Amino acid sequence: MTSYLAPRVREIQPSGIRRFFDLASGSKDIITLGVGEPDFITPWHVREACVYSLERGYTSYTSNAGTPELREAIAEYLDTSYHVKYNPKDEILVTVGGSEAIDLALRALIEPGDEILVPVPCYISYSPIASIGGGVPVEIETYARHEFKLQAEDLKAKITPKSKVLILNYPSNPTGGIMTYEDWLPIAKLVEEHDLIVISDEIYSELTYGQKHVSFASIPGMQDRTILVNGFSKAFAMTGWRMGYACGHPDLIYAMLKIHQYTVMCAPVMGQVAALEALKNGLPDKDQMVESYNQRRRLIVQGLRDIGLECHEPQGAFYAFPSIASTGLSSEEFAQRLLLEAKVAAVPGNVFGAGGEGFLRCSYATGVNQLNEALNRMEQFVRKL
Repeated sequence: MTSYLAPRVREIQPSGIRRFFDLASGSKDIITLGVGEPDFITPWHVREACVYSLERGYTSYTSNAGTPELREAIAEYLDTSYHVKYNPKDEILVTVGGSEAIDLALRALIEPGDEILVPVPCYISYSPIASIGGGVPVEIETYARHEFKLQAEDLKAKITPKSKVLILNYPSNPTGGIMTYEDWLPIAKLVEEHDLIVISDEIYSELTYGQKHVSFASIPGMQDRTILVNGFSKAFAMTGWRMGYACGHPDLIYAMLKIHQYTVMCAPVMGQVAALEALKNGLPDKDQMVESYNQRRRLIVQGLRDIGLECHEPQGAFYAFPSIASTGLSSEEFAQRLLLEAKVAAVPGNVFGAGGEGFLRCSYATGVNQLNEALNRMEQFVRKL
């Protein structure tokens, strides 16, 4: 039946993360450092708000763009936290996770042949989604020596007359890299000079350590050029709720809304109720989770360095991205042998694009005891090499 499939779909490779973790499924005594989700349970008061909404019979459709109350809360949150102002009536769209927002943005913007600039290593979905829409992903490599920050000269070298969209993901999955206000300024200058539209995936915005996240949309002149994507999965431990949102110029949000109307209609009302509660009363819970991640971050970075694996210090998200080049193994070889011989699951860096080869993504969104045991096993494994 594959002959019936669209060529673009046939050519897309399955998720490198999911393919790798299929190897670990069913195995006993596996410690996983691979899943990109919090190990915390959604705070009780958020779950309770959902339960109460069900008891009151809130089970119907909402406005396609999301409930007015949630959009207003998102607008207030972004203004207070990141100094970007959006009109909740026509500049905010509630989506089924941040992933739908990214998909909608790309589908609304791409025409066949448009080039989509993607700094890598990066979240694995951007290039496949761009390709499905007929776009041409163009990877821009970032480097450990720059703390995986996007460099203006590297961006400029990849821009052509066909360049249309720049996708940004800071704090970064998988590297943990962040961008400061000063880092953004030369990038913003190039965006304006070359008339680019930016999709800024800021899903890890609340997970930074030592420096507060700077939204690309907050850079002077960039808000109208930027579709800001965020959500509730990482900051509020709500991955399974699939609640996200996109913010931007009314013309861009309206185009995305039209696609959203014909595909999913609206995000689930119960999830929207829970998301509203998270924004109104969940920030203290978020702060406690971030402090726990920070403790684990210091633990795993030092542990990896003690093993002999060079590791830059991540300033955001909940991933360490150590170099395994000194072992002489490829990322795939190292990850597969680590799983089979040491029963530690982590993601080979090559699945995240150019520049990921020679690295390993290790999530520290797991318990301290498990992290310590994983580091012990990794040390024994590396010594045997």
